[in-house]
Amino acid sequence: MRIGTTANPSMLFPLSFLCAVFYREVNELREIQQEISRIQAFLLQRQQEDGTWRFCLESSPMTDSHMIILLRTLGIHDERLMEKLTAHITSLQHNNGAWKLYPDEYEGNLSTTIDSYYALLLSGKYKKDEPRMTLARSFILEKGGLTQANMLTKFATALTGQYQWPSHFLVPVEIALLHPSFPVSFYDFVGYARVHLAPMMIVADRKYVKKPDDAPDLSDLYADTPITRGLYSHRFLENFLKEGQSFLATIHDSLQRLPFLPGQLQKLALRRLEQYILARIEPDGTLYNYSTSTFFMIFAVLARGYSPKDPLIQKAMQGLTNSVYDYENGAHLQLATSAVWDTALLASSLQKSGLSATHPAIQKANRYLLQKQQHKYGDWKIRNPTGKPGGWGFSDYNTMNPDIDDTTAALRSLRLLARTDVTTAAAWKRGLDWLLSMQNDDGGWPAFERNTDADFIRHLPIEGADNVSTDPSSADLTGRTLELLGNYAGRTLTDPHVEKGVRWLLKHQESDGSWYGRWGIAYLYGTWAAITGLMAVGFSATDPVIQKAVAWLVANQNSDGGWGESCQSDQKKTYVPLGASTPSQTAWAIDALIAVSSRPTAELQRGVHYLLTHNQTNDWTTRYPTGGGRPGGTYFAYHSYRWIWPLLALSHYQSKYANT
Repeated sequence: MRIGTTANPSMLFPLSFLCAVFYREVNELREIQQEISRIQAFLLQRQQEDGTWRFCLESSPMTDSHMIILLRTLGIHDERLMEKLTAHITSLQHNNGAWKLYPDEYEGNLSTTIDSYYALLLSGKYKKDEPRMTLARSFILEKGGLTQANMLTKFATALTGQYQWPSHFLVPVEIALLHPSFPVSFYDFVGYARVHLAPMMIVADRKYVKKPDDAPDLSDLYADTPITRGLYSHRFLENFLKEGQSFLATIHDSLQRLPFLPGQLQKLALRRLEQYILARIEPDGTLYNYSTSTFFMIFAVLARGYSPKDPLIQKAMQGLTNSVYDYENGAHLQLATSAVWDTALLASSLQKSGLSATHPAIQKANRYLLQKQQHKYGDWKIRNPTGKPGGWGFSDYNTMNPDIDDTTAALRSLRLLARTDVTTAAAWKRGLDWLLSMQNDDGGWPAFERNTDADFIRHLPIEGADNVSTDPSSADLTGRTLELLGNYAGRTLTDPHVEKGVRWLLKHQESDGSWYGRWGIAYLYGTWAAITGLMAVGFSATDPVIQKAVAWLVANQNSDGGWGESCQSDQKKTYVPLGASTPSQTAWAIDALIAVSSRPTAELQRGVHYLLTHNQTNDWTTRYPTGGGRPGGTYFAYHSYRWIWPLLALSHYQSKYANT
């Protein structure tokens, strides 16, 4: 077109449209960079002197109740801590008097409400006739009372004289005498279950009770007059008759082969369980750094004759106190502290966002991670006899309990440094070797111990046995491991470990195209991990498996552009939409779509827009628990997640599409 001539309007329209698209994309990338810079600045300010990030790992007030029970039972008069714990508990009560595991839980949670009600009364700061307590008691009675509570609540109340011990416990102490090679053994339970079961078996066998001074009377929490107030609600009795007796019979038959008189077996078993516990106390005095297992451990050693003033108990209490996270108005006892997990994920995400491995913050974080690599053998060795130590654990104080997730997270953060530093390279190889050695025979990856998935354990009539007693392969851990192997270790579909992992993932895809994630909520988490893992090792975006998963993600996008899934999914084992969007779940979905999209799609742009416009909000959606623990019992609101996953997704979006 010559200068001075009139343009054809039909030619100007596509040009103006392209210009509008160009400017919109440029503006979007500028906003993304601004948000990345904002998150970077916030995180750099929050880093501790030792290189860590220490965000709160928030779960239900059960742990706060446990701490109050211990303080009162042991006669520790820390009223400042008591005040903060009760302030946190009361802040979580709902208008109907109940407490919940997650915001959208229908009406409330019976056991959590009993835990909170008991703790507030035991603290001495609340009386039964106060309005909030009257409401809570009415809710408890309406839902069946104390006899319908879960096993952990019944144990806590039985230990302190509020509930009647049963005549038996479904896992007899004598199982501790059986060698791991026996057809049935204590080691058929996964490690995080064992460290809870061992002290629980001791106190249940001894029917131990230590009632705190001035303890309240919870007899008004019985909604009926049951035949027995044992630990098991009626719904488990029928299963016990069918399966529990055969389980006990199997143990009995095995024990008859041991060269001891029956009267000696119980004493020997109790001593063996005590030794098991003592050998797994971490440097901070806690048992595997779980506050729940430490709670039961303290009662177990009391049952074994230890004084409340014993240094072991004193150190355990100090470890628990150090695990308390202070809020502006209150405090929460974390079920575990997540310094390694948060630090590894944040250091890796910050590097993805543009910070160099030589940046002071990354250098400090990586020095910390190198110090936390584990060099001793733990229980994982039992089913992995050829493996060498080299993994990472979840907490600051984990020295013998490494896991797959934390190991892959640490390896991601250390990868760039390992290319230039010989010491880091050696540590990186040790970590990778340990990771590969932990692959299950079925091809997937577990969390803590390989090949710990005995079918009979999962079918025991013990509450939660099907979810927390074993350690099967999961889509989230398998997908994340494949992502590491592909993007950080250069492994492809021809690699034997990769090939087996891929085969496991393909076998476990749901009919709707999603995957269930064990350690996050839930189908969004598993699907993100599976898609990114498969793409990293060489899958094509056009593969029907990938396309089916993408279609599922797109179909479940919310009208505001984000994604949100309820914790109910984890309980029901089917996808349940939250009805709102959360930062972490939105970021997972975006990251999965980035992995398969050569250019930004409309769904991707809407998702990014949601993060850019909502990530500075501070409401229930930003605190919603998107971490999994014990299905139907424990969920985690990682306070770090609203920063980690949006930063990672936005960084991936920017690096992939900035020049397209």
